[in-house]
Amino acid sequence: MQKELHTGIDLAVALIKQDTLPALLNTATRQLENAFGLSKCWALELDLSGRTLHCTKLDDAGEFDCNDFSHPFAHVLQTGQPRELTRAASYRLDHAGFQGLLELSGRPRSFWLEPLKGEDGRTLGMLVLCGDHPDWQGIVTQPLYSGLKQLLVHQWISQLQTRDQVWQRRLLKRSLDHLHDAETLRQRCAQLATTLVGNSEAMTNLRAQVVRAAGSQLSVLIQGETGSGKDVVAQGIHDLSDRATGPMVVVNCAAIPDTLLESELFGHTKGAFSGADQAKEGLLAQANGGTLFLDEIGDMPMALQSKLLRVLESRQFRPLGAREEQHSDFRLVAATHQPLQEGIEGGRFRRDLFYRLSQFPLRVLPLRERSEDLEALSRHFVRLYTQREGGGPLGISSHALSALAGYNFPGNVRELRNIIELACLQTPAGDDIQPEVLRLDDLFAESSEAPEALVEAQAMSGVPTADDIHDLKAAAQAFEAAVIRERLRQYGGNRAQAAESLGLPKRTLAHKCLKYQVTDV
Repeated sequence: MQKELHTGIDLAVALIKQDTLPALLNTATRQLENAFGLSKCWALELDLSGRTLHCTKLDDAGEFDCNDFSHPFAHVLQTGQPRELTRAASYRLDHAGFQGLLELSGRPRSFWLEPLKGEDGRTLGMLVLCGDHPDWQGIVTQPLYSGLKQLLVHQWISQLQTRDQVWQRRLLKRSLDHLHDAETLRQRCAQLATTLVGNSEAMTNLRAQVVRAAGSQLSVLIQGETGSGKDVVAQGIHDLSDRATGPMVVVNCAAIPDTLLESELFGHTKGAFSGADQAKEGLLAQANGGTLFLDEIGDMPMALQSKLLRVLESRQFRPLGAREEQHSDFRLVAATHQPLQEGIEGGRFRRDLFYRLSQFPLRVLPLRERSEDLEALSRHFVRLYTQREGGGPLGISSHALSALAGYNFPGNVRELRNIIELACLQTPAGDDIQPEVLRLDDLFAESSEAPEALVEAQAMSGVPTADDIHDLKAAAQAFEAAVIRERLRQYGGNRAQAAESLGLPKRTLAHKCLKYQVTDV
């Protein structure tokens, strides 16, 4: 009696010490095997749905559908009563999983299947006892067996409660984290709304994407038409990122001549080339700890694209004329108005660089596709004007907004801003902007006369007609140069006005003038 009591206490202590359900079940089955001389013992756990029994000690064979009566476990669960199963009877059962369990058990002569229930009647699982010459009634009626089974059920329920509590805490934490993330997203989107202005669904989604992009270290590629606000998106990504205290270095790949772009990016040592009178730190080095914004990346020369790709992969670069490489920890944001896929197909842009740049792609829609943002943008530009000038219009009239809604805005948001600022200049302080000061009639007239102007420019510049063209690229460049010359002539050589009328950044126009050797009038 003392030996049995001592054994029972040791077994009970071993069960109580287990802090996970799998460890508890493994310990219990091992104890039952040793205490009662069983050849094998299994503990099958019933899942929360009550539809599947499974054993953590088994792999694929450890899953049993409770509604599948081709194995005996379903019968025992349905009746709620233990039963003995002989080897002869088990051979007749055509169930692959059950037959696999028998094989792993060594094909004993007899089995004892017993469901385990809590005090509330909830079925926890099942014990499967295996033996060759057992007296099952003599075993299961022993106080030691009853005590172990009762303690196992108690600890089993305790582990389930602990697991439920852990799961509930995790669920609560996940819910709180989700609420916190949602609130953070809302706050940051509200912060962005002061610069990325607009109430359209497109702008709302764009602001949310900018916040997500800012929270990562992925390279961002911003695509959109000229004047749509790609630079504002890039600034927002930098300002909301953990690099906001670092520099934001802007490189306009279209405004810098090809021969100077590499030197500007990588820097150079003194004497690296003719005219390098002193060493110069490159823009890559200046962007260390911050953001490098490559605007108009589609205009980057192919030779420099391969070098940039290596820099993006290693963050290592070598200034011109230097012997040792330098490291720069920057986050890359690139932008382009060009369709890079067409550039890839035309051999003007590297496919591998495109994929490296567009880890987080963003697209800014043109203003004509989000006309519901016109009012908010117009009022925003009026506020900016009055803040800068110290006074100006009170707002913009509904008639003026209706007039703006009928214009196509080929220059996008940049063109709208120019129109509003010119209207502000012509509106008395305290009044609202009216349709007549928007000068949209001039814009419409210029648009309608454009074909005749282009034809005239083509004729004046000697650009061949369609029938005479044998080199499409050269003809297109000649035509573009003719348009630029005509527009500069129209504006008396004022590049700012000419660039605005063409929907181009001033730097881009300057680059094209240099490229086509177009001189100011």
